[in-house]
Amino acid sequence: MKAVFRSVMAVVLGFVAASAVMMAVESVNGRFLYPELGKLAEGMTDRDAIRNLMASAPVGAFLVVIAGWALGSFAGGIVAAWIAKTTAIRDAIVLGGLLTAGGVANNMMIPPPLWFWCASLVVLLPAAYAGARLVQR
Repeated sequence: MKAVFRSVMAVVLGFVAASAVMMAVESVNGRFLYPELGKLAEGMTDRDAIRNLMASAPVGAFLVVIAGWALGSFAGGIVAAWIAKTTAIRDAIVLGGLLTAGGVANNMMIPPPLWFWCASLVVLLPAAYAGARLVQR
């Protein structure tokens, strides 16, 4: 029972760490790197307006977001592996799968360009795995 609790906590805390890093990078993106885009997006709730804003967003803004997602997933994999110890790789893969599902949900709500969809499907799971492998060494 203790091993199951440890695995659950590893995934949950890895998810919290990944989310914190992702939010920090996205905040820097909207406040400092692309402040005009951040101001336009502030408080926006209309789906069509969001879709139009995403269509006009520069590629660099999307690149920063996907890099933040990868960095967050990597950090989450480190946290999950550090807590899990014996089931580090398995728990990091579970975390990466959850983050990928979250990325899909986000992409469905705020439709990005097709290349971003593909990148988000490909980057999150390997980044979490890489974080776990780093801890194992």
